[in-house]
Amino acid sequence: IDSVIWRMAVAKATAIRQMTESMGGYIVSSYIYKSSYGDGLTADNASISVRVPAERLEEALEQIKADAVEVRSENVIGEDVTAQYVDLESRLRNLQAAEEQLMKIMDTAEKTEDVLAVYNQLVSVRGEIEMVRGQMKYYEESAAFSSITAELIPDAAAQPIEIAGWQPRGTVKAAVEALVRTLERLADAAIWLAI
Repeated sequence: IDSVIWRMAVAKATAIRQMTESMGGYIVSSYIYKSSYGDGLTADNASISVRVPAERLEEALEQIKADAVEVRSENVIGEDVTAQYVDLESRLRNLQAAEEQLMKIMDTAEKTEDVLAVYNQLVSVRGEIEMVRGQMKYYEESAAFSSITAELIPDAAAQPIEIAGWQPRGTVKAAVEALVRTLERLADAAIWLAI
């Protein structure tokens, strides 16, 4: 969800944080800042990124949108990383086989310079193995969790327009009340005339 308009952005950010934790997810980042909306009106905005279990993505999105005044945009993207993961598995097997071969060579090496050369290659291969395992773990976690980022903007536009103490909403209310009173008097007068 790219941007959602809320009446109280900070309160909703707290609610999203609690919802995420209750679902077994976690907070990636949270940022609260003030914005100006003309005539000296300032309000808190919030940006929050969370990760929720993939199977609860729809539920999380519905809860986030539940109290929204307006959802300005929503973008759900899925990415299939199966091919990349299979490539990493294959690369890992090859690196582990190379590690085993280097260990055998090291066990049979007799010269110090040969041992050092094999050791350096072994360190390099082990570094690559750790990198591949890290990428695989990242893909596994990406498949298990879905990422949601919400921009929470207060509904400053819903505030009544107030210019030097004048409120159009109050004027409309007074006009409607005066109209109803006038119609009541006219109806009363018509009844008197009819009798």
